[in-house]
Amino acid sequence: MTVQPERVRAGAARSALTPYLRLLTVTQFAFNVGFYAVLPYLAAHLGDGLGMAGWLVGLVLGLRTFSQQGLFVVGGALTDRYGPRPVVLAGCVLRIAGFCWLALAGSTATVIGAVVLIGFAAALFSPAVESETARAAVAHEAGTGTPRAQVLAVFSAAGQAGAFLGPLLGTLLLFLGGGFTAACLAGALVFIGVLAGHARLMPHRPRTTTREPGRGRFPREVFANRPFLVLCLAYSTYLLSYNQLYLALPVEVERVTGSQSAIGGLFALSSLLVVGAQLPLTRWSAHRIAPRTALVAGLAVVSAGFAAVPLVPLVPGGPAGLFPAATFVVLLTLGQMLLIPAARGLVPDLVDDPRLGLATGALSSVSGLAVLVGSAATGTLLGTPGPVLWTALAAVPLAGAALALALPRGGLARAPEGTGTD
Repeated sequence: MTVQPERVRAGAARSALTPYLRLLTVTQFAFNVGFYAVLPYLAAHLGDGLGMAGWLVGLVLGLRTFSQQGLFVVGGALTDRYGPRPVVLAGCVLRIAGFCWLALAGSTATVIGAVVLIGFAAALFSPAVESETARAAVAHEAGTGTPRAQVLAVFSAAGQAGAFLGPLLGTLLLFLGGGFTAACLAGALVFIGVLAGHARLMPHRPRTTTREPGRGRFPREVFANRPFLVLCLAYSTYLLSYNQLYLALPVEVERVTGSQSAIGGLFALSSLLVVGAQLPLTRWSAHRIAPRTALVAGLAVVSAGFAAVPLVPLVPGGPAGLFPAATFVVLLTLGQMLLIPAARGLVPDLVDDPRLGLATGALSSVSGLAVLVGSAATGTLLGTPGPVLWTALAAVPLAGAALALALPRGGLARAPEGTGTD
């Protein structure tokens, strides 16, 4: 009986993150701290600070999203070609330049240039970091038996922690009177630290200078890979659903309370749930259900979140009136915690390793395009009665869950002896 703690400690030691995985995880945290110290305040700065019309503010924000999500595939392809180190370093340099430019930008043209540069910077470093994390998680799984989804959950939780702390940093700077310029410069300072750390710590990887026999310029193993495209479409339904935090949720909150002041608290609730529950939930699911099952279940939970809004009894007046919206946020976040590590963990099983960067970028780019088209369609529903709106939205992730059933089931990652599965 006395040897059991020794076995547990040995298993924990084997499953501990490698220094490289810790670097990538801290990178994701720092990226989001710097980014979210600025982004939540950009729309107000453009409208109130620079006097832009509402449609122009929307255009600028849309260009930022497109220059990021739409170009992820470029960053992924460059990562496969040159390795992650130069792509991450170049992305950090561009993000620093973009934040500094945005801090000084005073005209429409300069603002657009700055936000496009900021978005393209993320299109470089995010696919590089995400594909390297997936690659390292697969290697860690092979070496220790720790499920890759568990490693990817640490990565996701670190990103959410950064997304939670970033706005607090921006708010503090605004409260101290620094204004939007100070928030931009603080974001740039964070990325200077990331750049310095990666220049010193990120290992070199030999660049790919020759094509393998049979590999043409068009990477058919990615874009003609039917299971991978099914994964992209299923994942797209999640991203379209997540985008309703910015579209449908504010409408619901304003309908109930008469203002959108409670939105910040609901976003904080989502981030805190991920930070506190992501690792235990993924540790449980990675040892008990296959990745495809986790993806299907996650999308089904997201669908239930939408369906719950018109079904949850509404208590009129006061904070209790937010209960349906809070129920939606909680279920959406729980579904997200199930499906994101599973989806990212499936990519290395569906695509050859030399194309992993391209596939990681394509997953975001295809999903971003679907969100661009789908958001226009769902936006037309915002004026319909609540039950119609939320039922229609619930059908989107449910369709994604049906699509995900066509993916290979895969198997459970075997837990190393002595680690337990609790």
